[in-house]
Amino acid sequence: MRLPAANWIDRLGRCLACAGLALLPLVASGATEEDPWEGFNRAIFTFNDTLDTYAMKPLAQGYQKVTPQFLEDGVHNVFSNVGDVGNLVNDLLQGKFHAAGVDASRLLFNTTFGLLGFFDVATKMGLDRNDEDFGQTLGAWGVGSGPYLVLPFFGPSTLRDAPARIPDGYLGPYPYIDHVPTRNVTFAVDAIDTRANLLSAEKLISGDKYVFIRNVYLQNREFKVKDGEVEDDF
Repeated sequence: MRLPAANWIDRLGRCLACAGLALLPLVASGATEEDPWEGFNRAIFTFNDTLDTYAMKPLAQGYQKVTPQFLEDGVHNVFSNVGDVGNLVNDLLQGKFHAAGVDASRLLFNTTFGLLGFFDVATKMGLDRNDEDFGQTLGAWGVGSGPYLVLPFFGPSTLRDAPARIPDGYLGPYPYIDHVPTRNVTFAVDAIDTRANLLSAEKLISGDKYVFIRNVYLQNREFKVKDGEVEDDF
């Protein structure tokens, strides 16, 4: 019997939970104040890094090599436009009504004049994109980040941000695309586009790659949750 399209999020959550239980013996092998599960996290990080090295990174490099810049920018803009739905909802949940107005306007102008978001006309109009998600909303409501956590396939997260991916998932298009091949192809292009946009940032990584990414992620999340009003601890 065919399951509803939205159930893919629930199935993914169960898979991640099973993966975590399988690696629980590794949790105690390393610990810092912000990363008490370092042993577990490094194991997942190694898995993700291997997958990236032999699959995602080559795909992203190939995608950039064969795709004209204007088309690559357009595809990225389309996915960013879809992401503005989540930005708008989380703006409202955080009481950021000015930002909500900006993101609502971005959706309107980019979806219409920008041809479903292929052209980012809103930014050229002075409507800069906000970047909000439910993890930031929980932080704005006073929920602490909790320990650092590396998720299989998804990478850096925290105990607060990991489950927040579930409501964010329902603000994206995938639960509502009933045609499975279309949903899978769209998801794959989205993942490759996201990875391609991170290629240039790899040059900044230095020292222990795990520690570098962890520190950058935690600092960036604190910066976003507190809207830039943070001290540099790293």
